[in-house]
Amino acid sequence: MADAAAKSKPGLREVFRAMRNRKTGYMALFGFASGLPFALFLGTLYAWLTEAKVDLETMGVFSLIGLAYAFQFLWSPLIDKVNIPGFSKLGKRKQWMVPAQLLLGVILVALSLSNPTNDNMGWFSLLAGVGALASATQDIAINAWRIDNADEVATLDILSTVYQMGYRMAALVGGAFGLIIAARIGWPQTYLMMGAILLVIGFVGLFAPDNKVGNVVDGAAEDELMLSLRKAGELRPEVRARALGIVGVLWAGAIGVVLTFMYMSLAYAPEDRPNPTEFTLGWGPWIIVATVVVPALIAGWLASQKKRGENLLTEDAPVAQGSAAVMDHFYRALVMPLVEFVGRMGWSLVLILSLVLTYRICDAIWGTFAYPFYLGELAYTNDEVAFASKFFGVFAIIAGLALGGYMLTVIGRMATLTIGALLAALTNLLYADMAVGGARMQIASDAIGFTRFIDFLSGLLMMPESEGLARLTFTIMWENLAIGIAGAAYIAWLSSIVSKQYSAVQYALLSSLTLLVGTLGRGALGEMIEDRGYFDVFVLTTLIGFVAVILCIFEWIRVKRAGRDAGIVTPELAAEKTA
Repeated sequence: MADAAAKSKPGLREVFRAMRNRKTGYMALFGFASGLPFALFLGTLYAWLTEAKVDLETMGVFSLIGLAYAFQFLWSPLIDKVNIPGFSKLGKRKQWMVPAQLLLGVILVALSLSNPTNDNMGWFSLLAGVGALASATQDIAINAWRIDNADEVATLDILSTVYQMGYRMAALVGGAFGLIIAARIGWPQTYLMMGAILLVIGFVGLFAPDNKVGNVVDGAAEDELMLSLRKAGELRPEVRARALGIVGVLWAGAIGVVLTFMYMSLAYAPEDRPNPTEFTLGWGPWIIVATVVVPALIAGWLASQKKRGENLLTEDAPVAQGSAAVMDHFYRALVMPLVEFVGRMGWSLVLILSLVLTYRICDAIWGTFAYPFYLGELAYTNDEVAFASKFFGVFAIIAGLALGGYMLTVIGRMATLTIGALLAALTNLLYADMAVGGARMQIASDAIGFTRFIDFLSGLLMMPESEGLARLTFTIMWENLAIGIAGAAYIAWLSSIVSKQYSAVQYALLSSLTLLVGTLGRGALGEMIEDRGYFDVFVLTTLIGFVAVILCIFEWIRVKRAGRDAGIVTPELAAEKTA
């Protein structure tokens, strides 16, 4: 009875129960393992190359490794459907996670033993590229593990929040602390230390819980699912083959474009190499259209055919053999995740995609212009920005994540998602004030004693006195608190709408849509900054944030109705009953 009461009462008790669960501990560890390589490959590595006096043209090749994260969804079907010989006994997701973590550890150790120079960058860049691929693959598997292994104690909301806490802490360790450590013991020793950390995580990860290969929590095993494609009432094989043909050509073309770009960037002379930014801007949206948008439309057509009872088998077909079996496997990997998602969501898919495209749009676009704003427009120093953004700001995000996780257990997922969207939108107005001098931010900082606190803290760190450091830190603090709350709710919501049966593919595809928004939006936003200035841009991003709030409200209504219709006690309904 006591246990049942604990489950029914949201808040700190539920959080503490979840924190004692071993899955939560592993989630924090995996979040750290996910964030550390990203910080090392796309952040501090450039500082190492700069100190090694590697020229900018050669350094530009390393921007290629960012493509592994941007286009990771291209190989996400492998994580859902392919078992690694010799590792499959570890579990459905661990068979990908653990080898990736161990490989990352080995690569970081190998990088520590290398000497990056202009004449010796081939081996160094190859190691970094393979490391980025392993890191992106690990991310796919970790996201799927979180969705698959959530339960009534270690809930999806808690696991999503803890994952981000680990990720943000790794960003601090691999970023700001990495720079500090390297200044004292050197870059090779720093990367050796980071590699050892990942090797330890990979070893500890061996003991994490996981589903067995072939065990799908909310569906049948793989063999049964393959047989079900040939049952009466399923789509005819020739219809599925035509859909697979179109989707397969589009995915193969997208992968071919990315591989061609990578080959040209690595093999061509520096003056003939394509520009990574132009590639992402020009080809990125089309890759998303080819691999997400068009296949989604095809999946919608297939789902409608099945719903209307057209193009269906009237009796069981023979078991697939040879090439037909191969086609069924590819159909299950590439097409079925979208057919399942579109069929389950119906017209609600329009609302969901709109929310995915707008919820994090400010973060996706603004990150590119943050440093030009801080350093150029506001004329802060590198040390001041590092203190406010990389040091104090990271702890503010972690605090926001903790608060967001608590809110998830008390008021429910959709309420937290909506409040997070509203707060994230309103913090743009704080930056609008900074763009015109920051007088209001300074008054607010002085009024609550924050200015005195920052002066004391910066004095402990022996930083030069700065009149404007407090208002910059004050602004970034509130923004990052909002980002933490919104991030905790968004990842939990995104994880909740995918199927455990296809979690790797569906989550990777949905999260990749941020690439489309960021790619298309940065150019237009950059032009607007030049034409109108930062103040107008922050007002615009506030309005875009309000659009996301409205969409959250509509999605909140949809989730409530879906829960009531299905007789499911959603977090929102549970919060209402408790209230």
